[in-house]
Amino acid sequence: MTHSSRRQWWTQGLALGATATLPVGAQAGKVRHWVLVHGAWHGGWCWRKLVPKLASPGERVWTPTLTGLGDRAHLLRADVDLQTHVLDVCALLEMEDLRDVVLVGHSYAGMVIAGVADRMPERLAQLIYLDAFMPDAGKALRDYTAPAGALAASAPPAPPAPPRDWRVPPRQTARDFGIEDPVEAAWVQERLRPQSALTFVQPLPLREGFPHGVRRAYIRCTDDPWFVEAAERAARQGAVVRELRGHGHDAMWTAPAALARLLTELVGA
Repeated sequence: MTHSSRRQWWTQGLALGATATLPVGAQAGKVRHWVLVHGAWHGGWCWRKLVPKLASPGERVWTPTLTGLGDRAHLLRADVDLQTHVLDVCALLEMEDLRDVVLVGHSYAGMVIAGVADRMPERLAQLIYLDAFMPDAGKALRDYTAPAGALAASAPPAPPAPPRDWRVPPRQTARDFGIEDPVEAAWVQERLRPQSALTFVQPLPLREGFPHGVRRAYIRCTDDPWFVEAAERAARQGAVVRELRGHGHDAMWTAPAALARLLTELVGA
């Protein structure tokens, strides 16, 4: 390849790269960004059925994988904590300069999206909790799952400390998450990974005034007590609450079309 042809190839490559980064529909005007954050033990892969249902002209869907999970499982360490995962999503919003973001958090990721909203409310259009934990200031996930009285406002959160075995294996199987087809359940099961214990025990500090004017909505999918409680608390706080029952906890996998319709409805509500 001559110097001239190399220069032409490089120039064309830069042009193609710039074009590839433009969101679909960007030429037509404002783009809505969906950022879908997976729950514990999952990865960005879990949204693969939902993404085609949401993507359309003027819409862009992002499915980041949190540190130590999914395709980033090789980065798992004992010091990966909740704030690590909050920063994962904040970095995506900052590096891609995402605005008008609908931030969806499934299950554990309710903790994550609350932390992101506290740090970057100006980039968000709405928070949607999908069968998710919805933390109050100073609470850790384990405060909502611990037995008897853990939800009491007077119960002070314990300081985070990595337990002796800091790798927390999946506590449920793919079938427990509602995936009944044996082939699909096996596919999902192979991709569930252990998670650092600190992500479950680190309290989430939230500034006064959270969620800082960001709209919130809640979708309840199961009868798990912590999600029932979160949905009831969301309703008391003025959030829009909807139900998508009968499909299990992983509704993005078991009912992607119905979930896409509900998410779209909530954005317009």
